[in-house]
Amino acid sequence: MKPSSIHRTIDAIWRIESAKIIAGLARIVQDVGVAEDLAQDALVVALEKWPETGIPDNPGAWLMTTAKRRALDLLRRKQLLGRKYEQLGRELESRHEDDFDVVMDGDVSDDLLRLIFTTCHPVLSSEARVALTLRLLGGLTTEEIARAFFVPEATVAQRIVRAKRTLAAARVPFEVPERTELKARLQSVYEVLYLMFNEGYSATSGENWIRPVLCEEALRLGRILAEIVPAESEAHGLVALMEIQSSRLKTRVSPTGEPILLMDQNRALWDHLLIRRGLAALQRAERIGGMLGPYALQASIAACHARARTPEETDWVRIAALYEALSQVAPSPVVELNRAVSLAMAFGPEVGLEIVDALASEPSLKGYHLLPSDRGDFLFKLGRFKEACEEFKRAASLTNNAQERALLLGRASECVSGPEEGHI
Repeated sequence: MKPSSIHRTIDAIWRIESAKIIAGLARIVQDVGVAEDLAQDALVVALEKWPETGIPDNPGAWLMTTAKRRALDLLRRKQLLGRKYEQLGRELESRHEDDFDVVMDGDVSDDLLRLIFTTCHPVLSSEARVALTLRLLGGLTTEEIARAFFVPEATVAQRIVRAKRTLAAARVPFEVPERTELKARLQSVYEVLYLMFNEGYSATSGENWIRPVLCEEALRLGRILAEIVPAESEAHGLVALMEIQSSRLKTRVSPTGEPILLMDQNRALWDHLLIRRGLAALQRAERIGGMLGPYALQASIAACHARARTPEETDWVRIAALYEALSQVAPSPVVELNRAVSLAMAFGPEVGLEIVDALASEPSLKGYHLLPSDRGDFLFKLGRFKEACEEFKRAASLTNNAQERALLLGRASECVSGPEEGHI
């Protein structure tokens, strides 16, 4: 195998195994920053040795063993084992190395869960949580994270370094929260994955409307979380939402990158495997019982679109009812705006316009481009083209995404040249 091919293979192995390795090390050294450094050391050793010796049959286990040996050396040098080391040290001296692995090994799923709760700890800012989660659990490089969020690489590097320092200074324990705290802390994890996915699904800035790598990483981490906490309805609801939304990614943009709105997409090209997976995850959430949470309700809305073979078959009345339920469990102006759209589709644009006009004074929506965008759409359908044009222009001035701005300016031009079929 050529060296370049071996390096690509090692990169792929690292993407798959790094989170498990870092999680296992963090349990031993109780510091995610040190754990990442040790894992990186093992990767460097692999990059040096594997091109000569070949890739081991179980590369993940090789990396873990190498990293754990370095972790033990570090603990011995710095005498950080304390009482635990005193207890284990006497036994380890007379044991085979494989016995050490048995002693130090824990359940991989438990370690990953601890790592997720650590990287998504509320003591960190949302930006720091996302950056650290992508770095340690997603296996993305600092450069890749910076490119995904269109921020300087130095900014991402600083966020990650500060996040590690904050966790260490706050003495955040590498553990799953107690049952009394679990629900609240899970919300923080959900928020990070949801933010990560949404930024990939509909980028808030930059030249591209979608960034698939963020969607893929959020969905991968969500699947891991759902398997680790199988009794949590919202974990399956979030996965269901991301699976179904991901099924449309390839149809959300044209070959040249222009956005394609939901009702204009070629549904035959939706990924039906992802849809089936999403619907199955939604069923798991529903079977757990109890009131559906905000992610499961959003997944139910996405499922309505996924089940409609044509735009005309969309059950907008049910979608409006689901948004009403969502507004009860997670009230927000954005949910109310989405409810206005669903009601407009179900009962006419004048119904939606009434709700949107009531939201005009909402402070949190002052710079939100979708408010004038939706208002412009309602006015357009009512034949009030001049007013619609101004709303589309205002929406274009508020968005930071180049592709979305072009779409909105196109809608404004259409108001001047005359309406075309197909916009809803």
